[in-house]
Amino acid sequence: MLESLFRLAARLPLRWLHAIGAAAGMLTLWLSPRFAARIADNVRHAGVVPPGETPAGFRRRVAREIGKGLFELIAVWFRPDEEVSALVVECRGWELIDNALAQGRGILFLTPHLGCFDISAIYTSMRIPLTVLYRPPKMRWLEPIMLSGRVRGHGQVVPTTIAGVRQMLKALRSGQAVGLLPDHVPGSGEGAWAPFFGRPAFTMTLAGRLQGARDCAVIVAFARRLPRGAGYLLEFEAVEESLAGTDGPGRLNGLLERLIRKCPEQYLWSYNRYKVPAGVEPPGDHGEAR
Repeated sequence: MLESLFRLAARLPLRWLHAIGAAAGMLTLWLSPRFAARIADNVRHAGVVPPGETPAGFRRRVAREIGKGLFELIAVWFRPDEEVSALVVECRGWELIDNALAQGRGILFLTPHLGCFDISAIYTSMRIPLTVLYRPPKMRWLEPIMLSGRVRGHGQVVPTTIAGVRQMLKALRSGQAVGLLPDHVPGSGEGAWAPFFGRPAFTMTLAGRLQGARDCAVIVAFARRLPRGAGYLLEFEAVEESLAGTDGPGRLNGLLERLIRKCPEQYLWSYNRYKVPAGVEPPGDHGEAR
């Protein structure tokens, strides 16, 4: 029933869904002190407020973009494949993918919580086989709806378990593509502390392990949300540096910082990037369990 309602709502123009989402984001900013405080704290420490803009004005812009990001999923998950693909009005850097596959190399896509990160994977999986690491939502009723929208074309999702990582290695070994969210906070034993916008953040080491285990191409993907519901600009950029070793998490975060600074208002600043996972020792006096 709920999925049917979403499919009906998916017929609305994207600009309408974005307008509803922007209003919902502002409402949440006003009504949720925790949401507002998380955004304010993360933005203040990151120092990403553009010149000439007030911190309060930037926080409002961030809240509107977060709301857009939620409501745009109705279109991205529930429109027919060809209509979802058409939402990407420009794609830059696809030749990086063609070149890697022509060489028989697997591809590791890194897609942070920036812009419309779901459409990056969906657009790609409509064109090439793609295995994406997936963490089930806490609200179990949402899982079948989410999977229905995300698994398209040649795409498949695998769990954040040893078995899931093995499937990703198998796909890379076969010269296929895999993808993950590199700024997800990993669990105990799966990460290391590294600076992210100047603050210690528990950072995944999986990206470096996959890169080190396979001679794969590493590519970051970012779907920039265009104004007035015009669609998305999808950009792919090659990562030439190694993400493996003890310095890998720091290099990974530095890479993400450079990407986020291109369009800071579209980053998910409400995400608790600096939390201390259960079983993880805080980084000296700077750990924050929030």
